[in-house]
Amino acid sequence: MELSDVLLKRRSVRTYTNKEIPEDTLKKILRAGLIAPTSMNRRPCELIVVKDKARLKKLSQAKSAGANMLADSSAAVVVIADSYRADTWVEDSSIALAYMNLMATDLGIGSCWCQIHLRTTSDGRDAEDAVREILAIEDKYRIVGILALGMAKAELPPHTWEEADLTKVCYL
Repeated sequence: MELSDVLLKRRSVRTYTNKEIPEDTLKKILRAGLIAPTSMNRRPCELIVVKDKARLKKLSQAKSAGANMLADSSAAVVVIADSYRADTWVEDSSIALAYMNLMATDLGIGSCWCQIHLRTTSDGRDAEDAVREILAIEDKYRIVGILALGMAKAELPPHTWEEADLTKVCYL
């Protein structure tokens, strides 16, 4: 696929089959996140791959809404960033998530970014703290999001270039 095709085809896939993602395919997705650019090449991001169904279920409840897809995913990639290593952890993590999201699309894997940073649990706790507790993550690590991965139950239609609203562009 050409990059332009990947950009149009990328959709937030929230329903998955029970089919597992081949290990070599998953590694390609992970490598995409690990080669993503970071500020001053500090590389503060680390990836936690969760395949355990009990933990996926707990992660799906780590925020008040919008994480249900994690319970039925084949795997989830939690992007954690060492906030002592880089103050750009939000940006660096976001780029890593985006790279993995696009690679998953290119490889025919459904994916959906699940926001954790600045979200709360259903009982009002910080969602990052909930994820840290579920996965025993040290406090120095911050969590922007989790990428749900799985074989899509249905193929969603691609976006079109006409959807890009060029009125939101200002030329000076």
